[in-house]
Amino acid sequence: MFNETYKLSNGATIPKLGLGTWLVDDEQAEQAVRAAVSIGYRHIDTAQAYKNEAGVGEGIRCCGVAREELFITTKVAAELKNYDAVTQSIDESLAKMGLDYIDLLIIHSPQPWKEFREENRYFEENKEVWKAMEDAYKTGKVKAIGLSNFLQDDVENILASCEIKPMVNQILAHVSNTPLELIEFCQKNDILVEAYSPIAHGAVLDNAEIKVIADKNGVSVAQLCLRYDIQLGLVVIPKTANPDHMRINAELDFVISDADMETLNSIEVIQNYGEHSYFPVFGEKNKVN
Repeated sequence: MFNETYKLSNGATIPKLGLGTWLVDDEQAEQAVRAAVSIGYRHIDTAQAYKNEAGVGEGIRCCGVAREELFITTKVAAELKNYDAVTQSIDESLAKMGLDYIDLLIIHSPQPWKEFREENRYFEENKEVWKAMEDAYKTGKVKAIGLSNFLQDDVENILASCEIKPMVNQILAHVSNTPLELIEFCQKNDILVEAYSPIAHGAVLDNAEIKVIADKNGVSVAQLCLRYDIQLGLVVIPKTANPDHMRINAELDFVISDADMETLNSIEVIQNYGEHSYFPVFGEKNKVN
């Protein structure tokens, strides 16, 4: 089991590998968390929008590992853009999961999903959201705070007025779609980058060029993609409810050569995410409910 960690800017320790739970319902989430923890995972990622915080919380309580050994992330819903709504949502997340604290709380998106990457950037509203999260951090309800899907100017907007700097920016980052400039900007500002969908929801599994490098390293395409992000200094949170996939994803004790990393960096940008293209970070936001 790959169990290396990073340090966040506030000194907190975060596992480099986590379990994502997007599109996993409550019942599945409980089983997935229990299975993942039994394999050795200690980092679980959920969100208010996933509607599975209760299942994740039940899995945490039933997994047989002490709470303080686990790192739990949830995300403030993208549609919540004022102080009171965010503060209330944090309390609701704690109650749903049955937890005394959240290890990492992040803003799911700088804009509501139906306005994702549109003209209204919600700069002032996000400052208000951030203030609510800073206050939750000060009271100990959350141990670290961060962002998700924030572009450089979105991050700069928070940095310009914040009392506590963001510790994380969780973004789409994988072989064939790696925003290197944004990653470098965050890292220069002591913001750890987390990669969601690090295997592109399977859309890269049949890429012949990637498969050649995976075969050369004696690993699967999925393992290669996870290791690629880790070698860029990122956290990876592959989503699965399948224990066999969890085990394979956790076998990452190999090193990709500099030459192969350079090749992976230059893989043609993916154009089609298949069935997942409806989600705004992958495709047409007007298909989101």
